[in-house]
Amino acid sequence: MKPAITPEPSRAEIEQIPGALLLEFGASWCGFCQRAQPLLNSALQFHPTLRHERIEDGPGKRLGRSFRIKLWPTLILLHNGVEIGRVVRPESVEAITTLLQAHQSPD
Repeated sequence: MKPAITPEPSRAEIEQIPGALLLEFGASWCGFCQRAQPLLNSALQFHPTLRHERIEDGPGKRLGRSFRIKLWPTLILLHNGVEIGRVVRPESVEAITTLLQAHQSPD
């Protein structure tokens, strides 16, 4: 089950989140984002404890600009607020799985 789109947090709030966090930048109307959802859901089922936040991105959205988001969807894996990897417009479950395996967290 995908998480609801939450109000945009600040970069400082994101950097304070302990452990692993997957940020998903996109837009609800974006066709690329919609096509990526089944892939993301398949990959995430093997990481049930990973925190996942969907961030509605677009013009004037500061968080997306702070991460230099250019294309949707962009998945960014953070650990203790530090980026450890990203995938832009994933086209396979394997691309997402590789990102998620970049960090195996005990949480």
